[in-house]
Amino acid sequence: MDENNNINENEFDNDFDDFDFVDHYSTDVETKGEDQLDDNTAPSGLNCAFVGFGAGGGKMAKAFLDLGFNKTLLINTTDKDLPLGFNKTLLINTTDKDLPEGVDSKHVVLIPDADGVGKDVSLGKNIFKQNDTVIEDALRTKLGHIDWLFVLAGGGGGTGSACVELHNVLERYLQSVQAKGKVVYIISWPTAQELLNPTIVKNAVSLANDVKEHSHILIDNERQLQLLRGKVGMLGMYPLANKSFAKLFAQILKLSDEQSPVQTFDSKDLEKCLSTNKRIFLGTTVVGDPKKPNLGAAVYQECSKRSPCPPPKGKGATGTMLLVITSEMANDPEISKHLDAAVSYVGGRAETLFSGVYVRNRLPGLIAILMMSGLEE
Repeated sequence: MDENNNINENEFDNDFDDFDFVDHYSTDVETKGEDQLDDNTAPSGLNCAFVGFGAGGGKMAKAFLDLGFNKTLLINTTDKDLPLGFNKTLLINTTDKDLPEGVDSKHVVLIPDADGVGKDVSLGKNIFKQNDTVIEDALRTKLGHIDWLFVLAGGGGGTGSACVELHNVLERYLQSVQAKGKVVYIISWPTAQELLNPTIVKNAVSLANDVKEHSHILIDNERQLQLLRGKVGMLGMYPLANKSFAKLFAQILKLSDEQSPVQTFDSKDLEKCLSTNKRIFLGTTVVGDPKKPNLGAAVYQECSKRSPCPPPKGKGATGTMLLVITSEMANDPEISKHLDAAVSYVGGRAETLFSGVYVRNRLPGLIAILMMSGLEE
């Protein structure tokens, strides 16, 4: 101050140095609460999470969890048919009786006033509608910020077949965390034996109709079992089927995160494919002799035949051919010509074509992964 007791601002020029710590805390940062699940350890070009509904969806979710997708939740209306070992999984449930071994209490959210839905889709939808805020809060608390949410559900049961009732809730959650992606459904269709039951047929049709205008992957359990019969016993058939599909899908996520010395299929390409509404097809095959004539047709047909998904119908909005080859194949001019033809073959069956070629060692042959999106049922 001067002699007239006026404040001299020059005296305070450096006073803010005493408070410069404020700047270090002034930037908004995402905080991870103690209840938030661990980050995914599985490599992926997308920031994503998986949510399994019901018994079938829960078992599919367990397969992704085992691969390192730790941001995996299980939402159910009963605890009696849940897989063991969901130590990094949220269980949204309706009863606290007989919780499965290995589930920590912080992963359990009980939905009140219900104890299963007895294959009643209407009841399942009503329970989800009444408890949508519970589920939305669990998603935000446990998953935090993600961009893509993959919803897993089995057609035929009451809980899984009711999951689309929560679509607006799932979208609102993504909007609240400023997600760049959307909700994609992965649903299963019952086996021929299961479809002898009229209730299962009704429930499966209900789920299929609910998801048909959304981005979704349809897994035909009968096709899966046919591909695995003779390779594994009855008890191991569904676990192996779920594991095989999870590894196929995870490989697409992984490749979209890698650079290729030949041709890269990046995360933006994958986002374009997944964001297209209607059905998405996935298939894969291995070709022992990549020099064979008509490689494109052979790869397309084998991927379609050996897929757990129903074959593509008509022209897709997008088509993707991912090829994994050895360095010897990459350096062979004749094989390169065949690979170009294979990619072009897929391009003729889609409005927009994406492709990627990756190099690995010790492969049994050329590995092809086909994805088509925007397909009619």
